Amino acid sequence: MRMKTLTDKNPEMDPLILAIETATRAGSVAVNRGESLLSAVTGDAAVSHSASLIQMIEQALAQAGQRLSDVDLFAAASGPGSFTGLRIGLATVKALAVCAGREVQGVNTLAAVAHAAAASGNIVALLPAGRGEVFAQLFSMTKETISARDEAAHLTPQALLARYGELDQLHWTGDGAAQQIELLRTWAGEKGFRFNQGADGNSGWSVTPAANILSCSIAILALRDYREGKSTKADELHAVYVRPSDAEINEQWQRQKAQR
Repeated sequence: MRMKTLTDKNPEMDPLILAIETATRAGSVAVNRGESLLSAVTGDAAVSHSASLIQMIEQALAQAGQRLSDVDLFAAASGPGSFTGLRIGLATVKALAVCAGREVQGVNTLAAVAHAAAASGNIVALLPAGRGEVFAQLFSMTKETISARDEAAHLTPQALLARYGELDQLHWTGDGAAQQIELLRTWAGEKGFRFNQGADGNSGWSVTPAANILSCSIAILALRDYREGKSTKADELHAVYVRPSDAEINEQWQRQKAQR
């Protein structure tokens, strides 16, 4: 099957993007025409993505006045995040893209978290990783660009401070930042950094509110990659888990136990 491109329609028209985010508990779906948001639907954290995602997609497309066949680019959070959620979201996007003959774009979840904060300067995006730990990554942000300063990592709170605790000018954002806010506040006080909660401070450390609809940022970042020719075929889209799953960790522990 030949993969359709934007030139199959009108080369002057911005692509219609269906963006899916299932890396977090609630998740969301957005429909964009280029950078313009047409509709967005948030999920229910108490309901599995496997039970709600298709309905969310249908609702978002209906609100945008579009059909699935109108979509030019399918985008999804590729991780890190919920293992089960990522599998459901990526499998759904890949299936839809194959059926529609379209390309796909995976987007780093932490990059979307950073983008959604709408801050400038150095920003650490944090997502809960279970057991009080976090997924973390440092980005440099301007109005037009977002650049990764390091690799995404799975960190304990202590390792988080060891990695970023000496940087005196930082924005922190994401659900993980809200989870670790007292740790951050205490450390900032010990280091003598100004600490701003719920505000985009101009100095010291600032904790910005987490966005409820990450799929909107997924769509924008996917569009930037799409314009740079970075979109791929569905079978080339893979999850980035950053850490092993609980099952893999348990299996490794059992092997080590048996070797003692």
